[in-house]
Amino acid sequence: MIRTLIFVLLLIAVVLLAAAFAWLNPGVVQLNLAFGEFELEKAQAFALTLAIGWVFGALSATVLVLKLMRERRKLRKQARLAEAEADNLRSLPLRDGA
Repeated sequence: MIRTLIFVLLLIAVVLLAAAFAWLNPGVVQLNLAFGEFELEKAQAFALTLAIGWVFGALSATVLVLKLMRERRKLRKQARLAEAEADNLRSLPLRDGA
């Protein structure tokens, strides 16, 4: 409940900051890309840049999470094998005298 409330309050704060940014920075920015030219308002260009950065960050995090999942799977397999070996050793009869 509190987590949802904090999320909603942060979302409202971000929307208000974006609205203030758009109101304080009127005007158009010209983007000249290799495949075309675009004109965007400054607030739209800022939001687009933020969204692209978020996507690249999420992709980078996904790569790290996939590596960790692979390592976790490998370690679980090793633990299962070690447990099976320990169970086998426990089931062997003891020998007296060496």
